[in-house]
Amino acid sequence: MKELEEIRKGIGAVDEKLARLFVERMELVGQVAAYKKANGLPVKDASREAMVLDRNIRLVDDPVMQEYYVPFMKDVMSCACAYEERLMNEMKVAYCGVPGAFAHIAAKRLYPSARLVAFQDFESAYRACENGETDAAILPLENSFAGDVGSVMDMAFSGSLYINRMIDVEISQNLLGIKGASKEGVRKVVSHPQALAQCVRYVRESGYDVVEMSNTAAAAKYVAELGDPSVAAIASAEAADIYRLEVLERRVNTSSGNTTRFATFSRTRNMPAGRGRMDEYFVLVFTVANEAGSLAKTLNIIGSHGFNMCNLHSRPMKELMWNYYFFVELEGNVNTPDGEDLLVQLGSVCEKLKLLGTYKRDNYSGEEE
Repeated sequence: MKELEEIRKGIGAVDEKLARLFVERMELVGQVAAYKKANGLPVKDASREAMVLDRNIRLVDDPVMQEYYVPFMKDVMSCACAYEERLMNEMKVAYCGVPGAFAHIAAKRLYPSARLVAFQDFESAYRACENGETDAAILPLENSFAGDVGSVMDMAFSGSLYINRMIDVEISQNLLGIKGASKEGVRKVVSHPQALAQCVRYVRESGYDVVEMSNTAAAAKYVAELGDPSVAAIASAEAADIYRLEVLERRVNTSSGNTTRFATFSRTRNMPAGRGRMDEYFVLVFTVANEAGSLAKTLNIIGSHGFNMCNLHSRPMKELMWNYYFFVELEGNVNTPDGEDLLVQLGSVCEKLKLLGTYKRDNYSGEEE
């Protein structure tokens, strides 16, 4: 049997190799951080971590050692994520509104370590990313109750940015007033037009006058600064905390399943690995000839390639009266032979075709705006 000192020398030699491999791994993690920053991707990817664990544990034959290898690898990946976050601390993410707004909540969920930069409107946030002022922009695409956000879809069609992430935020609208106010004493409510549309039944039944504002969090800020107990905001519970308001009534939105979908836009398009992962989605925007059957041809091509169409929107083209472009979200991995053939065939029948983005969906629920 080897002497203890000799065994310790062997461990020391392995530790030296581990240190060199650690540096090599972290250098690669740095490259991953640079890619994620350029593509507007968040640090955490739970499905990727699970895949790494599942793959690597097979390299350890001893079942007892496997029990220790799993927490070891989890620590390694946790360390890598912390390093990524440090490297991405200077990442700047644009959103529309003020703290407590929809997009601010979505941005914090996706980029907890980034610097969030507020803009007054959707276009300013989009252009900030487009011209390099920020690394990404978080913008709403549609609400399950009020419908699509046409101005953002129009920028997605005509602009140069790509969608690399989606997050569905469950919406809980609340009536917010100053300290000491009561819902019975409220005469006027202020909020974003879509938030008012989401709460139209409650507002009508309560007999409130309404005033539209740029976003719900700005409405909460206005009520806090005004100090009038007869004026309330419709906004998130988080906005109430930020602006020191009281929640006079919770969940005043008409639909209990109210959700807003936000997209992360960035200057570089992310492409998934060429594998058939089930959690991948992609968006296409396209135009077709203004003639009978042209749209049906594109939909038949999509169906023949086995991609599930999650939704389809049509939007008018402002420069061409009575002409439309189409925005379609598909489930599946476009970076596969089927996906590549799909793009080739669509390109032959579409006047304009753009792969707007590939991504995975995130979900966030809570007492958010």
